[in-house]
Amino acid sequence: MVVKKIISSPLVGITVFVTLSAVIYRFYLKHDPQQRLFTAEELALYNGTDESLPILLGILGSVFDVTKGKSHYGVGGGYHHFAGRDASRAFVSGNFTGDGLTDSLRDLSSTDVKSIVEWREFYFRSYKFVGKLVGRFYDSEGNPTKSLKGAEAKAARGAQLLEKQKAEEAKQPSCNSRWSQDEGGEVWCDTGYPRLVQRPLEIALTGKMSKRCACFQKHQLDQAGLEVYEGCDYLSNTCRV
Repeated sequence: MVVKKIISSPLVGITVFVTLSAVIYRFYLKHDPQQRLFTAEELALYNGTDESLPILLGILGSVFDVTKGKSHYGVGGGYHHFAGRDASRAFVSGNFTGDGLTDSLRDLSSTDVKSIVEWREFYFRSYKFVGKLVGRFYDSEGNPTKSLKGAEAKAARGAQLLEKQKAEEAKQPSCNSRWSQDEGGEVWCDTGYPRLVQRPLEIALTGKMSKRCACFQKHQLDQAGLEVYEGCDYLSNTCRV
């Protein structure tokens, strides 16, 4: 009688329903092609060497079917090194061998990470998303990890800094420039005088300091931080570089 009352209890019914729902959801997550979870070992099977299997690649833990690009991602293709793995770092490093084919984003700049996120967007637009890779960017339940959230936040910060840099540099017009193998390089200003000036946000964006050529009017030339091109006259509109 007691057992019967427990079984018929609304609380028990709710508990059973929630448990079954969780089990069904996990089964669906692992078996639905759009939400399949891969291990690194499983993903490695889809590297294009077995023609009976599709060709898959991962980027930031998202897995895409790139079979329609077999000429590029298949054996002998120029991008075959991306197949069957998540080599997110290589999308910006250009290191397609050994330890370079990794999903580690350690020490990459915000613009580098922004570029990788943009590559992921390209694959979402161009290829079929088939699941997630369990590991650095997704946990065993398919949830984003701190590494993925951190990468996306860093990319967003990079985008903000880049827009801020563009806005700041728009206030001071850039030099015109040209280069040829025979004559070398030249910068000039239609109005004003060419000067090298540091890009203050570049360290936050790329981890390096760089300079650009901007055009300044005569009354601005006493500003600190302006550099005359070597060998160029102080009031020349054109400088060889």
